[in-house]
Amino acid sequence: MTVNYFTPAIHCEGCAASIKRSLGKLKGVETVNVNVETRRVSVEFDDAQTGELAIQERLTMAGFQPEAE
Repeated sequence: MTVNYFTPAIHCEGCAASIKRSLGKLKGVETVNVNVETRRVSVEFDDAQTGELAIQERLTMAGFQPEAE
């Protein structure tokens, strides 16, 4: 399953790296793509192991409030 979020707090590649590191720790997350220019995050995950709520909470804890698209 894939979810996409607009995340206005993304400003640089450091932000992207932080998001990838944080979401990569969630069990079931397969890929995380961050586009700094458009401030979008795309997460591919196994919904049997994690869910959208856990992904959103992890983004928020990392300082990047997600907005669903």
